[in-house]
Amino acid sequence: MRSFPTVLKAGVLSMLSLSLSLSAAMADQPAKQAFGAVTLPSAGTPTPIGSYAKGCISGAVALPDDGPHWQAMRLSRNRHWGMPQTVSLLKKLSEDAVALGWGNGILVGDMSQARGGPMAFGHASHQVGLDVDVWFTPMPEKRLTPEQRETIPFTSMLDKSKFLTVDGRKFTSTAARLVMTAASYPQVERIFVNPAIKKKLCESWTGDRTNLGKVRPMYGHDEHFHIRLTCPPGLASCKPQAAVAAGDGCDKSLAWWFTDEPWAKPKKDPNAPPPKPPRPVMVSDLPKACAALLEAPANRNAVAGTRPQGAPASAPASALAPMAGDDMPDLPDSVPSPRAKP
Repeated sequence: MRSFPTVLKAGVLSMLSLSLSLSAAMADQPAKQAFGAVTLPSAGTPTPIGSYAKGCISGAVALPDDGPHWQAMRLSRNRHWGMPQTVSLLKKLSEDAVALGWGNGILVGDMSQARGGPMAFGHASHQVGLDVDVWFTPMPEKRLTPEQRETIPFTSMLDKSKFLTVDGRKFTSTAARLVMTAASYPQVERIFVNPAIKKKLCESWTGDRTNLGKVRPMYGHDEHFHIRLTCPPGLASCKPQAAVAAGDGCDKSLAWWFTDEPWAKPKKDPNAPPPKPPRPVMVSDLPKACAALLEAPANRNAVAGTRPQGAPASAPASALAPMAGDDMPDLPDSVPSPRAKP
């Protein structure tokens, strides 16, 4: 028979365990809400944690709002944070863009939030500081005002009067060279573009096709191209994805996008009950280190660029509208959810 002290001790431990479990449950919250509320990165060494679509970033660095050959867009989103490798790549791409004749450089869209993680709108990935969107709009000669950076519309490369057809007046040979230049960088793992853009590259690219396989077709992505960097070598905290299949990608996997299957609406059972709303991704669904990261001290010396006076403190309604295709899962090489035909 167990002694009273032993029973009492077991009871206390059980109550303590239950209390800790309840505390953890109460502290858990939707990850989009939690990471979207943090405006500054944590201190420490820049480190991606988890996978591109399920992770966070410690010690993120900022892309300055203005550089010699780039301008950051949609400043009010506070999404120009990432790994140092991502910032360095953008600086190089901006210089190469000018050499190619792409205006005065590049316009940079969303990177990651200050501590990464899921976003309130716009992306399924961009969570570990290794993803960035570059607009299919050259940087203008004149510096854009803060208001212009929020309101200037995106430019689609498609002829919207036809199904999955590139507008050759917009997707020029220079635009093609810009995409392929980015794909040539060894640290780039994938580049996501609209299937029509991938098809156009397959048909017209006459240069070295070694890196054409990195360019992957995806829903949307007709107004920007999405660059994804590889996980830093030897960093166990960063979860890589499967390597891109061999070849240029101008095969059956591309032809599939031009069939009805990717665009077919799911069949509905008229007698089925209304579907339940999807469960939100919680902080507890991310790697354990991400929950601790939310409570980590901020790097208060971090500055999100050289923001001009008068930059909006909050996003206007126009800035809250996601880019076309940004609500699509930026997950590579899997069959995404069906979408309506463009």
